[in-house]
Amino acid sequence: MPYSLQETTQNESASDLTVSAGAVVRPGLFVRMGVVAGIVSLEAMGFSIWLDGTALRQEGGLAGLAGDWVTPGVRAAVAFTAVFLTFGFLNAGGKLKKLSAETSRHRISYGLLLAHCIGLLVLGVLSQRLFQAPGVRSASVAVPWFIAGVCTIALGGCALIPPKIWKELIRLTGWLWAIALAAGVAAVAVGGLASKLWEPSARLTLRAVSMLLSPLLSDFVADPASRTIGTPQFMVEIQDQCSGLEGAGLMLVFGVLWLWFSRKEYRFPGALVLVPAGILVIWCANVVRIAALILIGNAGAPGLAVGGFHSQAGWIAFNMVAIGFCFAARQFAGARETESFHDNAAAPWLMPLLAILAAGMIARAMTSGFEWLYPLRFFAAACVLWIFRARYRSLDWHSGWASLAVGVSVFIFWIGLDRIAGARGSSAVGDGLSTLSNPAKYVWITFRTVAAITTVPIAEELAFRGFLIRRLISSDFESLRPTAFTWLSVLLSSLAFGFMHGDRWIAGTLAGLIYAGAFLRRGRIGDAVVAHSATNALLAGWVLLGGNWELW
Repeated sequence: MPYSLQETTQNESASDLTVSAGAVVRPGLFVRMGVVAGIVSLEAMGFSIWLDGTALRQEGGLAGLAGDWVTPGVRAAVAFTAVFLTFGFLNAGGKLKKLSAETSRHRISYGLLLAHCIGLLVLGVLSQRLFQAPGVRSASVAVPWFIAGVCTIALGGCALIPPKIWKELIRLTGWLWAIALAAGVAAVAVGGLASKLWEPSARLTLRAVSMLLSPLLSDFVADPASRTIGTPQFMVEIQDQCSGLEGAGLMLVFGVLWLWFSRKEYRFPGALVLVPAGILVIWCANVVRIAALILIGNAGAPGLAVGGFHSQAGWIAFNMVAIGFCFAARQFAGARETESFHDNAAAPWLMPLLAILAAGMIARAMTSGFEWLYPLRFFAAACVLWIFRARYRSLDWHSGWASLAVGVSVFIFWIGLDRIAGARGSSAVGDGLSTLSNPAKYVWITFRTVAAITTVPIAEELAFRGFLIRRLISSDFESLRPTAFTWLSVLLSSLAFGFMHGDRWIAGTLAGLIYAGAFLRRGRIGDAVVAHSATNALLAGWVLLGGNWELW
């Protein structure tokens, strides 16, 4: 018999779900809104890839108006949804919690979902006529196209969330819809303004890099007209994406969201100074990055400069500045005590994986093509696992023979899918190992194999199965049983796991679903880890015995 989780916990997010005796959770309001936003975003992305509005913009009347505003309209809609979801969730009071609980009692309307799919087909037919067929771009096509688009979105929204819930949500959130709409319009306006700032920002970056390097390099050359800079041995062109504006925008979004999310902990308006300070620091970091890139290339390592450092240094700089922003924000903390690192509920589950990713970024930044510093990943994860070892003692690390069978099955279909996909070309790992001495080669292979069997499965299972499945259900995920899940949370966590595997994301997603089944069967993290470790051990054997380095 279904029962409300509010009977067992008073956490404010608990009302966003309903748990049955079988631990299957029916999602509440915010989860369903996230699904609606995700579906609409994916569909809009598909249409934007398929259709080209360039020719349509040359038309007059409604057809030309559609060509001018369809792309900005999609951007505004995405920004509106993001702001409404974020601020609606952060400001969720008792009334919204009750509304979420009411939403969880409603089933998905598959009839309306079918109508949404039919509307999508109609919209596709009208889009083809409007965007691709010459001579029919008139109000007779543009008006039905617009109506079909609105109706299709509305049907999708009402399929997951009943109309009366939407009406009550708008009433309870007051003027939030207007604020979100203004934010959507502002996002489009800022996007247009930003495109005009690329060039002056790139010129300013070039001047700043010149000031740094001209005293250091006697043969330093800078050409503002072509925006090329460097030395005769190594020259780079400062393109729009290298102007620092992109990093400044990321820092602006991060800073504003962080301060808003933690607004009750900080003193205002003093804390607001962190936002422009963060933007300035990330812009200066970009200047230093370009200067370091030129110095590395001029020193005789152009492959390292372009292949490793250039692609990773920007993200490393952003992560460092973002972490510095969080620590600097403590200077503006109020009287309320902040949560310590070891008390953070998510840290033991996520930090091992984050340590692997951070070490990977550093290793790739210091290498070109072949990541010969891969052992950094193993040591980073091992250190974090050791730090949180006391927190892991409460987890169930037992496993059975079924876990090994799961690991073998994943290995079989992984190899099968790889064979179906065909040859993937030369392997950077195989080519890189051929350049190492035998001792260095054996050390690298040893660490790569040991990490694949130990630290990687533990870190990924803690993050994707132990944490993410329940975190997608409730912010107070630790109050849920290990076997609690929704089909949506299992699917999304498996997709996230799959996307980490690059062009093998389909195999990764399927593997994630199977590992999730192994974990949820008894709620034992050990089952998922052993299954994952068995798969990786067999893959390592397949690579080493058959020379199939492309799998690494």
